[in-house]
Amino acid sequence: MVSVKRIGAFFPAKGAATKASTKLASAEEAKICQGCRNEAGVIAVIGRNKPCYVHKCIQEKRISFCCDCADFPCDYLHPYADQAALRPHNTKVFNLCLIKRMGLENWAKEKAGNVKETYYNGKLKLGD
Repeated sequence: MVSVKRIGAFFPAKGAATKASTKLASAEEAKICQGCRNEAGVIAVIGRNKPCYVHKCIQEKRISFCCDCADFPCDYLHPYADQAALRPHNTKVFNLCLIKRMGLENWAKEKAGNVKETYYNGKLKLGD
């Protein structure tokens, strides 16, 4: 079984880390996102020292994923163009919907890595 706490391992954010390191002139290792769960909701990569709203919410509601919530999707998951090139947070809702439909195990095996790769390197396809 895939540990919920190990989800961050599927998203090491190497490409984003390189861009952020260059932009912020700091060590690449310090810019690799280990995932919210592995970082207790503290996104040090962007200089935060306290948990984000999403992490606080799932902790308070005692749920594993936002898609387990009766309020899903909510405004905490609203996509933003701001910093989208550096951070794949706009894929959250898509991934949560896949987890809900496929189950965590299957999503981890079949889709987790592909979603991020497609986000950063894929081309928009609108049909023929």
